[in-house]
Amino acid sequence: MKGVSDMEMLAQIEGYIADQPQPKREDLQTLHRAMLKASPNCRLWFVNGRNEEGKVVSNPSIGYGVQARRYADGETREFYQVGLSANATGISIYIMGLDDKKYLSATYGQALGKAKITGYCVKFRRLGDVDLGVIEMMVANHLGDGAVPS
Repeated sequence: MKGVSDMEMLAQIEGYIADQPQPKREDLQTLHRAMLKASPNCRLWFVNGRNEEGKVVSNPSIGYGVQARRYADGETREFYQVGLSANATGISIYIMGLDDKKYLSATYGQALGKAKITGYCVKFRRLGDVDLGVIEMMVANHLGDGAVPS
């Protein structure tokens, strides 16, 4: 994020994880380490979930990697490739930039475990409900070399 040093970004991310209740905190720490293992030098993001007016518009999230997205109005903006977020009922992992909304389900759905999969999101109650190895593979496939399948 503009105007935030790497140290400040890490502090925001660590604070966000530390503020979560157990066992969600431990699950987020494990997933955060998996993201960094997949791409140790990736750009980190912390999105606090608030708009310009300070109104809460989404859950806070940690982002990994960077991609340029072109919008219908022709504007191009940078955003993260993979996101990690705690929510009221569990944890969500976002794989951004997928054109094929069935890709996640078709590629990882059978092996993943007990998770709800949408076009770009894998949501689960706790890490024990899913196969961490499949999560690690999914993240590595989308963060490792920066390539995002269509």
